[in-house]
Amino acid sequence: MSGDKFKSYGMEGLRTVYYGSSTGGPGQDPSQLVAEKFYAPWCAHCRRLEPVWNEVGLEMKRLRSPVKVGKMDATSYTSIASEFGVRGYPTIKLLKNDLAYNYRGPRTRDDIIEFAHRVSGALIRPLPSQQMFEHVKKRHRVLFLYVGGESPLKEKYIEVASELIVYTYFFSASEEVIPEYVTLNEMPAVLVFKDETYFVYDEYEDGDLKSWVNRERFQNYLTVDGFTLYELTDTGKLIVIAVIDGKNATIEHTRLQEVIQEVAKDYRDRFHRRDFQFGHIDGSDYVNNMLMDELSVPTVVAINTSNHQYFLPARHIESPEDVMQFINDILDGTIEARGGDGILQRLKRICYDVRTTVVSVFRSSPFLGCFLFGLPLGVISIMCYGIYTADTDVAYTEERTEVSKQETETRDVRDEGNEEEKKEENNGNSLVLSDAEQEPKDILEKKND
Repeated sequence: MSGDKFKSYGMEGLRTVYYGSSTGGPGQDPSQLVAEKFYAPWCAHCRRLEPVWNEVGLEMKRLRSPVKVGKMDATSYTSIASEFGVRGYPTIKLLKNDLAYNYRGPRTRDDIIEFAHRVSGALIRPLPSQQMFEHVKKRHRVLFLYVGGESPLKEKYIEVASELIVYTYFFSASEEVIPEYVTLNEMPAVLVFKDETYFVYDEYEDGDLKSWVNRERFQNYLTVDGFTLYELTDTGKLIVIAVIDGKNATIEHTRLQEVIQEVAKDYRDRFHRRDFQFGHIDGSDYVNNMLMDELSVPTVVAINTSNHQYFLPARHIESPEDVMQFINDILDGTIEARGGDGILQRLKRICYDVRTTVVSVFRSSPFLGCFLFGLPLGVISIMCYGIYTADTDVAYTEERTEVSKQETETRDVRDEGNEEEKKEENNGNSLVLSDAEQEPKDILEKKND
C-alpha cells in the first residue's frame, strides 16, 4: 500500500524507454516523477497492457504533466527490478523522490492517469474556500477531510495519507470552510464524504484510523472487478455481490443487480457500512478464482473477507427481502459456510494456482509452455534415467564381483579337495611300497634261519 523506499540509482540507472522523449533515460533530477511499467517480453498480460500504456504516455505528454511515463524490461535488468520489489508482471509504480508507490487498480487509461496525478501531487491538499470544497466533492466519489489545526490526530492523518494515497484523496480545511449541513461535535475531526452523505471518525467506536480509512474508501455499492475484489479482502467486511453476465440483457440478470442496489441503499442503516459491502461483478471468473469453485450465473454470493469463507443462498433470490433473509441466515449460522483459511484450503489453493498457471501459459503460448515445462521435465527425466542406470551398473558390478568371489572360493575348495586326494593317493602308494619292501626282508630272514 505504502510508498516503499528504494535504493537510489541517480535515476539514470533506470534502463527505460520513455514516451514522448528522445532521451534514453529520465535524467539526473532526483525529484523527477516517473510512472514506470516493469514488464516481461513473454508476459501475455504485459502485451495486453501495452496499447493502454501507450495511450497513458501520449495523454500525459498532451497534458504537459510533470510525470514521465516509461517502461523497463525487468528480465533484462533483474537487479534493478528486484531492488524495486517487482514480483510479477506487469508491475506499475510511480517513483517520487526516494519512494516507489505501487499501483493496484484497474488497468485502464483513465484510472492509471488518475493514480499518477493523485500520487504525484501534494499528500494533503488544502481547501481554502467553501466553493472549492463543493467543487472537489462533486469531482470525487469518496474523499477524506481533516478539519482543524495542528494536533496528534493530524499527525496520524498525515501518516495514514502517506500509505493510502495510492487509493484515495486526502484534504484538509478550516472549520469555516465546512458547510452548515455538516455537524461536528468536537474538533479536530476526520470525515469521509461518500454516497451523498458523510461520516465522522470516532476513535472509540471505529478503532485505528488507518483501518477506518481502509474500510471507508469504498462506496457502499460498487461495480466490482478483479482488482476491487482483491482490495476488499483487506477490509474484513462481508461482501454481498450479484454475479451476472453484463452482456446478457434478460430480466433475470438485470433484476438481480437492481435487488442488491436496493438493499445497499434502503437498508444501509440496518447493515452497518463497517461490516457489509454490496455490489455486482460482470462474469464469474474472478469470483471462481477466489473461491476455487464454479458458480452458475446469475447468482448471489457472500464472501467473508475475515476468514475467506463464502456462502451461497439456499433458494433463488428474487427480491430485497430474499437478500435480507440470506444475510440473516448467514449471521445466524443456519447456512453452511464453504471454503475458509485452514490448512487443507491452503494446500488446495497451492494446487489450484499451479494448475491455473500451467493452463494459462499453455493457452496463451503453447510453444512457450512446452519450453518452460517440457525442458525441466526433460532434464529431470534424463537425471532420473542417469541415476537409474548408474544404480543398475553398480548393482551389476556388485553382482559380478560376488559371482567372481564365489567362483574363486569354489575353485579354492576344489583345489583343496584335489590336494587331499593326492595326499591320500600318495599315502596309499607309500603303504603299498612299504609292503613290497617288507616282503623281501622277510624272505631273507627265513633263509638265514
